[in-house]
Amino acid sequence: MSQVDLVIRGAKVVSADQIIDASVAIDGERIVAVGHDDLMPSAREEMRADGLYLLPGAIDSHVHFRDPGYPNKETWKTGSAAAACGGVTTVFEMPNTNPPTATVDALRIKQKAAESSYVDFGIHGLLGDDTIDQLEALLDAGVTSFKAFVGNTFGNLPAPTDGALLEGFEKLAPLGIRTVVHAENSSILFRRQKRMQEEGRIDAMAHLAARPAVAEIEAINRVLTLAEWTGARVHIAHHSSADSLFVLRDFKRRGVDVTAETCPQYVLLNTDHMLKLGGILRLNPPIREARNNEPLWDALLDGTIDMIATDHAPHAPDEKTRPNIWECDCGFPGVETQMALMLTEVNRERASLMDYVRWSSVNPARAWGIYGPKGVIAPGAHADIAIVDMNRTGILSQNQLQSISKISPWHGRAVKGYPLHTLVRGRFVMRDGKLVKDAAGWGRSVKSIQAMPAAKARNAEHYISAILKTPDGVRPTAEPVDVGSVFGNEM
Repeated sequence: MSQVDLVIRGAKVVSADQIIDASVAIDGERIVAVGHDDLMPSAREEMRADGLYLLPGAIDSHVHFRDPGYPNKETWKTGSAAAACGGVTTVFEMPNTNPPTATVDALRIKQKAAESSYVDFGIHGLLGDDTIDQLEALLDAGVTSFKAFVGNTFGNLPAPTDGALLEGFEKLAPLGIRTVVHAENSSILFRRQKRMQEEGRIDAMAHLAARPAVAEIEAINRVLTLAEWTGARVHIAHHSSADSLFVLRDFKRRGVDVTAETCPQYVLLNTDHMLKLGGILRLNPPIREARNNEPLWDALLDGTIDMIATDHAPHAPDEKTRPNIWECDCGFPGVETQMALMLTEVNRERASLMDYVRWSSVNPARAWGIYGPKGVIAPGAHADIAIVDMNRTGILSQNQLQSISKISPWHGRAVKGYPLHTLVRGRFVMRDGKLVKDAAGWGRSVKSIQAMPAAKARNAEHYISAILKTPDGVRPTAEPVDVGSVFGNEM
């Protein structure tokens, strides 16, 4: 083999199945060799990584970079910088921007903004009542997947009606495209919030009271019923409740192609923290009682929940610290802190590094059809790598975040285990814990490498596209009806 660009020597390489002592050779954007140090080719640059771990870069399938529309909260450049500094090499960005990613014109605006990204990305388009006729065009123009806001959240996009959701699934099932669903029952949420506001409740715990677990249970059940009927692929976002896990388990047993994520906040935080932090912890779905933490963690371990995402949802500090909970914007930054938080739990022996790689990289890559090029450290794969020091300790600080949103519930939290360096397709975007600023714009869309498995559409004869035709396959035309010939001439 001729001289390559970089050889990382003396590391431990982590996959979902094993940890091996190995060196890694990188040429251009791809890994060209993984193996014994003596077998590595010569390189223009070498890095010693003795005592460090090489993880496939994390893939965060749930981020809000607020761009276009809300530059005071975040931009693609600042959000992707946060990802780079958190060991995240690919993100999937949500459509509740301004304008929403609901048309090709709106998508073009977002794609232009994404040209400043440090990391690779997918873009979720919007599935709503007014976008059903846009789905194929959005896919052709570059979206990788879709998002349906069945529960309301920032941006107040109207929840799709059940009819629109079913029709959307009918369109996407034959294509094999996965839809992310924010699964809460909006009718329940709106009514309960309105009743409490009328009674003057503005305390932090009112937000949880407005969004009980039954809203998640009902919505997941409804969405997965439609997915089962159509054969559509679905992804449940930010699973928050232990009480709804039985629904997810049941549909998985029945063969529905559903994946699910939870977030560090749902396994590590609870209402005890909400009472202290107030609006900083307001997000959708809400932070729940402590009894939910351990079952959600166990669901990660047993595969009921497939992956860790962050729901990175930044806002300005003043938008998070208002005394009235209903006036506090929902969400907080998370893409930069996720890896350190989860590695800390690995160090506490709650999971293995192999488990973490499965949750943070392998399973997201499989869910979004990019496994192979991404999600693995192997010859031929993109050189998306987080180089981690499992012994490094520190204190998380909101003041040091790359995100514009300098407010975080993780502020002051002790962690052990940090990403020191991040490579995206062979290029350092973070090195020695510092952002490589001239790497802005290196990120690119994963659309060109996306390859979803074969689709398994079901009940296609009942799809709207089928029932618009008569049994002979011809679309009917409206002919004037002779009322007399129908009812006789007695009228």
